[in-house]
Amino acid sequence: MTKASAKRPAHTAWRRLKKNKIAIVGLFIVSLYVACAIFAPYISPYDPTKQNLAKSFFSPGTEHFLGCDEFGRDICSRIIWGARISLLIQLSSVILALLIGIFLGALGGYYGGKVDEVIMRFMDILLAFPGMLLALAIVAMLGPSLRNLIIAIGIYSVPQFARITRGAVLAVSANEYVIGAKAIGESDAAVILRYVLPNALSPIIVQTTLRMATVLLTASGLGFLGLGVQPPNPEWGTMLSSARMYLRSAPHVALFPGLAIMITVLGFNFLGDGLQDALNPRLKE
Repeated sequence: MTKASAKRPAHTAWRRLKKNKIAIVGLFIVSLYVACAIFAPYISPYDPTKQNLAKSFFSPGTEHFLGCDEFGRDICSRIIWGARISLLIQLSSVILALLIGIFLGALGGYYGGKVDEVIMRFMDILLAFPGMLLALAIVAMLGPSLRNLIIAIGIYSVPQFARITRGAVLAVSANEYVIGAKAIGESDAAVILRYVLPNALSPIIVQTTLRMATVLLTASGLGFLGLGVQPPNPEWGTMLSSARMYLRSAPHVALFPGLAIMITVLGFNFLGDGLQDALNPRLKE
Protein backbone atom coordinates (compact mmCIF):
# COMPACT_ATOMS: atom_id res chain seq x y z
CA MET A 1 0.00 0.00 0.00
CA THR A 2 1.39 3.39 -1.00
CA LYS A 3 1.42 6.42 1.17
CA ALA A 4 -1.05 8.08 -1.18
CA SER A 5 -3.53 5.27 -0.67
CA ALA A 6 -3.06 5.30 3.10
CA LYS A 7 -4.24 8.83 3.65
CA ARG A 8 -5.62 9.48 7.06
CA PRO A 9 -9.24 10.67 7.15
CA ALA A 10 -8.27 13.82 9.05
CA HIS A 11 -5.83 14.85 6.31
CA THR A 12 -8.42 14.17 3.63
CA ALA A 13 -11.02 16.22 5.50
CA TRP A 14 -8.56 19.11 5.93
CA ARG A 15 -7.77 19.11 2.20
CA ARG A 16 -11.45 19.22 1.38
CA LEU A 17 -12.03 22.00 3.89
CA LYS A 18 -9.21 24.12 2.45
CA LYS A 19 -10.83 23.96 -0.98
CA ASN A 20 -14.06 25.45 0.41
CA LYS A 21 -13.52 29.23 0.52
CA ILE A 22 -16.68 29.89 2.52
CA ALA A 23 -15.58 27.35 5.14
CA ILE A 24 -12.16 29.02 5.38
CA VAL A 25 -13.87 32.37 5.93
CA GLY A 26 -15.89 30.73 8.70
CA LEU A 27 -12.75 29.22 10.20
CA PHE A 28 -11.07 32.64 10.19
CA ILE A 29 -14.06 34.30 11.90
CA VAL A 30 -14.29 31.57 14.53
CA SER A 31 -10.53 31.69 15.14
CA LEU A 32 -10.65 35.47 15.57
CA TYR A 33 -13.59 35.13 17.95
CA VAL A 34 -11.80 32.52 20.06
CA ALA A 35 -8.60 34.59 20.07
CA CYS A 36 -10.51 37.65 21.31
CA ALA A 37 -12.06 35.56 24.08
CA ILE A 38 -8.74 34.06 25.20
CA PHE A 39 -6.63 37.23 24.99
CA ALA A 40 -9.29 39.72 26.10
CA PRO A 41 -7.22 41.01 29.08
CA TYR A 42 -4.29 41.79 26.76
CA ILE A 43 -6.02 43.26 23.70
CA SER A 44 -8.86 45.17 25.35
CA PRO A 45 -7.98 48.90 25.22
CA TYR A 46 -10.07 49.83 28.29
CA ASP A 47 -11.71 48.34 31.35
CA PRO A 48 -15.09 47.09 30.03
CA THR A 49 -16.99 48.00 33.21
CA LYS A 50 -15.36 51.37 33.97
CA GLN A 51 -17.84 54.23 33.64
CA ASN A 52 -17.08 57.77 32.48
CA LEU A 53 -20.29 59.76 32.14
CA ALA A 54 -18.40 62.60 30.49
CA LYS A 55 -17.98 60.31 27.48
CA SER A 56 -21.56 59.04 27.28
CA PHE A 57 -22.54 58.19 23.70
CA PHE A 58 -19.12 59.15 22.30
CA SER A 59 -19.18 58.48 18.56
CA PRO A 60 -16.63 56.08 17.04
CA GLY A 61 -13.27 57.77 16.60
CA THR A 62 -9.57 57.53 17.22
CA GLU A 63 -9.87 57.56 21.02
CA HIS A 64 -12.69 55.03 21.16
CA PHE A 65 -12.68 52.92 18.01
CA LEU A 66 -16.33 51.84 18.31
CA GLY A 67 -17.52 54.69 20.53
CA CYS A 68 -18.95 54.57 24.05
CA ASP A 69 -22.28 53.52 25.52
CA GLU A 70 -24.71 55.43 27.74
CA PHE A 71 -22.37 55.13 30.74
CA GLY A 72 -19.25 56.12 28.82
CA ARG A 73 -17.90 52.56 28.70
CA ASP A 74 -15.78 51.64 25.70
CA ILE A 75 -17.89 49.50 23.33
CA CYS A 76 -14.90 47.83 21.69
CA SER A 77 -13.62 46.62 25.07
CA ARG A 78 -17.07 45.39 26.04
CA ILE A 79 -17.43 43.44 22.79
CA ILE A 80 -14.02 41.82 23.28
CA TRP A 81 -14.83 40.80 26.85
CA GLY A 82 -18.33 39.80 25.73
CA ALA A 83 -16.70 37.27 23.40
CA ARG A 84 -15.14 35.59 26.44
CA ILE A 85 -18.48 35.32 28.24
CA SER A 86 -20.27 34.11 25.08
CA LEU A 87 -17.61 31.47 24.41
CA LEU A 88 -17.83 30.27 28.02
CA ILE A 89 -21.60 29.86 27.65
CA GLN A 90 -21.23 28.09 24.31
CA LEU A 91 -18.57 25.64 25.42
CA SER A 92 -20.16 24.84 28.78
CA SER A 93 -23.69 24.32 27.48
CA VAL A 94 -22.60 22.37 24.39
CA ILE A 95 -20.33 20.10 26.45
CA LEU A 96 -23.22 19.48 28.87
CA ALA A 97 -25.55 18.68 25.97
CA LEU A 98 -22.90 16.50 24.30
CA LEU A 99 -22.31 14.37 27.39
CA ILE A 100 -26.00 13.75 28.02
CA GLY A 101 -27.04 13.56 24.37
CA ILE A 102 -24.29 11.16 23.28
CA PHE A 103 -24.94 8.91 26.28
CA LEU A 104 -28.69 8.72 25.63
CA GLY A 105 -28.35 8.50 21.85
CA ALA A 106 -25.74 5.73 22.06
CA LEU A 107 -27.89 3.73 24.48
CA GLY A 108 -30.97 4.04 22.29
CA GLY A 109 -29.18 3.30 19.03
CA TYR A 110 -27.15 0.37 20.37
CA TYR A 111 -29.77 -1.47 22.41
CA GLY A 112 -32.91 -0.51 20.48
CA GLY A 113 -36.25 -1.89 21.61
CA LYS A 114 -37.88 -0.43 24.71
CA VAL A 115 -34.73 1.45 25.74
CA ASP A 116 -34.69 3.28 22.42
CA GLU A 117 -38.43 3.86 22.54
CA VAL A 118 -38.38 5.45 26.00
CA ILE A 119 -35.36 7.67 25.27
CA MET A 120 -36.61 8.88 21.89
CA ARG A 121 -40.12 9.60 23.15
CA PHE A 122 -38.63 11.71 25.94
CA MET A 123 -36.53 13.55 23.33
CA ASP A 124 -39.69 14.09 21.27
CA ILE A 125 -41.34 15.70 24.29
CA LEU A 126 -38.44 18.14 24.66
CA LEU A 127 -38.48 18.85 20.92
CA ALA A 128 -42.21 19.61 21.09
CA PHE A 129 -41.32 22.85 22.87
CA PRO A 130 -39.72 25.66 20.85
CA GLY A 131 -36.07 25.74 21.93
CA MET A 132 -36.07 29.39 22.97
CA LEU A 133 -39.29 28.93 24.93
CA LEU A 134 -37.95 25.88 26.76
CA ALA A 135 -34.72 27.68 27.69
CA LEU A 136 -36.75 30.71 28.75
CA ALA A 137 -38.95 28.59 31.01
CA ILE A 138 -35.96 26.87 32.64
CA VAL A 139 -34.16 30.17 33.30
CA ALA A 140 -37.37 31.69 34.64
CA MET A 141 -37.71 28.81 37.11
CA LEU A 142 -34.05 28.72 38.18
CA GLY A 143 -33.46 32.48 38.12
CA PRO A 144 -31.24 34.61 35.87
CA SER A 145 -27.55 33.81 36.28
CA LEU A 146 -24.67 32.55 34.16
CA ARG A 147 -24.85 29.05 35.65
CA ASN A 148 -28.60 28.74 35.14
CA LEU A 149 -28.28 30.05 31.60
CA ILE A 150 -25.74 27.33 30.78
CA ILE A 151 -27.96 24.64 32.33
CA ALA A 152 -31.04 25.85 30.42
CA ILE A 153 -29.32 25.98 27.04
CA GLY A 154 -27.59 22.67 27.68
CA ILE A 155 -30.87 20.91 28.49
CA TYR A 156 -32.67 22.24 25.44
CA SER A 157 -29.74 21.21 23.21
CA VAL A 158 -29.73 17.57 24.39
CA PRO A 159 -32.37 16.21 21.93
CA GLN A 160 -30.41 17.32 18.86
CA PHE A 161 -27.27 15.49 19.97
CA ALA A 162 -29.25 12.44 21.11
CA ARG A 163 -30.98 12.06 17.75
CA ILE A 164 -27.81 12.63 15.72
CA THR A 165 -25.89 10.13 17.86
CA ARG A 166 -28.66 7.55 17.68
CA GLY A 167 -28.76 7.71 13.88
CA ALA A 168 -24.98 7.43 13.59
CA VAL A 169 -24.84 4.53 16.06
CA LEU A 170 -27.58 2.67 14.21
CA ALA A 171 -25.60 2.97 10.98
CA VAL A 172 -22.27 1.95 12.51
CA SER A 173 -23.69 -0.94 14.56
CA ALA A 174 -24.59 -2.82 11.38
CA ASN A 175 -20.93 -3.02 10.31
CA GLU A 176 -19.07 -6.32 10.45
CA TYR A 177 -16.34 -5.16 12.84
CA VAL A 178 -18.98 -4.27 15.45
CA ILE A 179 -20.74 -7.61 14.98
CA GLY A 180 -17.36 -9.35 15.25
CA ALA A 181 -16.49 -7.51 18.46
CA LYS A 182 -19.77 -8.69 19.99
CA ALA A 183 -19.12 -12.24 18.79
CA ILE A 184 -15.75 -12.50 20.54
CA GLY A 185 -17.36 -11.47 23.82
CA GLU A 186 -16.37 -7.82 24.27
CA SER A 187 -18.58 -5.95 26.71
CA ASP A 188 -21.22 -3.55 25.44
CA ALA A 189 -19.37 -0.60 26.94
CA ALA A 190 -16.15 -1.59 25.16
CA VAL A 191 -17.94 -2.06 21.84
CA ILE A 192 -19.63 1.33 22.10
CA LEU A 193 -16.52 3.21 23.23
CA ARG A 194 -13.93 1.44 21.01
CA TYR A 195 -15.81 0.69 17.82
CA VAL A 196 -19.14 2.51 17.60
CA LEU A 197 -18.63 6.08 18.83
CA PRO A 198 -15.22 6.70 17.17
CA ASN A 199 -16.79 5.82 13.81
CA ALA A 200 -19.88 7.96 14.48
CA LEU A 201 -18.04 11.19 15.24
CA SER A 202 -18.40 12.99 11.89
CA PRO A 203 -22.09 14.00 12.22
CA ILE A 204 -21.56 14.80 15.90
CA ILE A 205 -18.68 17.19 15.06
CA VAL A 206 -20.79 18.95 12.42
CA GLN A 207 -23.76 19.23 14.79
CA THR A 208 -21.49 20.62 17.53
CA THR A 209 -20.19 23.38 15.25
CA LEU A 210 -23.66 24.35 14.06
CA ARG A 211 -25.00 24.16 17.61
CA MET A 212 -22.43 26.70 18.77
CA ALA A 213 -24.14 29.25 16.51
CA THR A 214 -27.60 28.38 17.88
CA VAL A 215 -26.37 28.60 21.47
CA LEU A 216 -24.90 32.05 20.85
CA LEU A 217 -28.21 33.28 19.43
CA THR A 218 -30.17 31.77 22.33
CA ALA A 219 -27.84 33.20 24.97
CA SER A 220 -28.01 36.62 23.32
CA GLY A 221 -31.79 36.39 23.11
CA LEU A 222 -32.13 35.53 26.79
CA GLY A 223 -29.69 38.31 27.64
CA PHE A 224 -31.79 40.73 25.60
CA LEU A 225 -34.86 39.67 27.63
CA GLY A 226 -32.98 40.24 30.90
CA LEU A 227 -32.74 36.53 31.78
CA GLY A 228 -29.15 35.97 30.76
CA VAL A 229 -25.88 37.37 32.06
CA GLN A 230 -26.67 40.31 34.31
CA PRO A 231 -25.21 43.84 34.02
CA PRO A 232 -22.61 45.24 34.28
CA ASN A 233 -21.03 42.11 32.75
CA PRO A 234 -20.42 42.75 29.05
CA GLU A 235 -22.58 40.18 27.24
CA TRP A 236 -23.67 40.95 23.68
CA GLY A 237 -27.40 40.31 24.17
CA THR A 238 -27.45 42.37 27.36
CA MET A 239 -25.63 45.16 25.54
CA LEU A 240 -28.30 45.14 22.83
CA SER A 241 -31.05 45.23 25.44
CA SER A 242 -29.54 48.32 27.10
CA ALA A 243 -28.98 50.02 23.74
CA ARG A 244 -32.47 49.55 22.28
CA MET A 245 -33.68 52.83 23.81
CA TYR A 246 -30.99 54.79 21.99
CA LEU A 247 -31.40 53.45 18.46
CA ARG A 248 -32.24 56.90 17.06
CA SER A 249 -29.97 59.11 19.13
CA ALA A 250 -26.90 56.80 19.27
CA PRO A 251 -27.32 53.87 16.85
CA HIS A 252 -23.69 52.78 17.21
CA VAL A 253 -24.39 51.57 20.75
CA ALA A 254 -26.60 48.80 19.35
CA LEU A 255 -25.01 48.42 15.92
CA PHE A 256 -21.66 46.94 16.94
CA PRO A 257 -22.90 44.29 19.43
CA GLY A 258 -25.49 43.27 16.83
CA LEU A 259 -22.81 42.96 14.16
CA ALA A 260 -20.65 40.91 16.54
CA ILE A 261 -23.49 38.43 17.04
CA MET A 262 -24.33 38.26 13.33
CA ILE A 263 -20.76 37.80 12.11
CA THR A 264 -19.91 35.19 14.74
CA VAL A 265 -23.05 33.17 14.02
CA LEU A 266 -22.27 33.32 10.30
CA GLY A 267 -18.73 32.12 11.01
CA PHE A 268 -19.93 29.03 12.88
CA ASN A 269 -22.53 28.28 10.22
CA PHE A 270 -20.02 28.64 7.37
CA LEU A 271 -17.56 26.38 9.20
CA GLY A 272 -20.26 23.83 10.06
CA ASP A 273 -21.43 23.61 6.45
CA GLY A 274 -17.83 23.21 5.30
CA LEU A 275 -17.19 20.45 7.83
CA GLN A 276 -20.33 18.67 6.69
CA ASP A 277 -18.89 18.41 3.19
CA ALA A 278 -15.33 17.73 4.32
CA LEU A 279 -16.33 14.86 6.62
CA ASN A 280 -18.76 13.26 4.18
CA PRO A 281 -17.17 9.94 3.12
CA ARG A 282 -19.40 9.72 0.04
CA LEU A 283 -17.87 12.81 -1.55
CA LYS A 284 -14.86 12.39 -3.80
CA GLU A 285 -11.90 14.74 -3.63
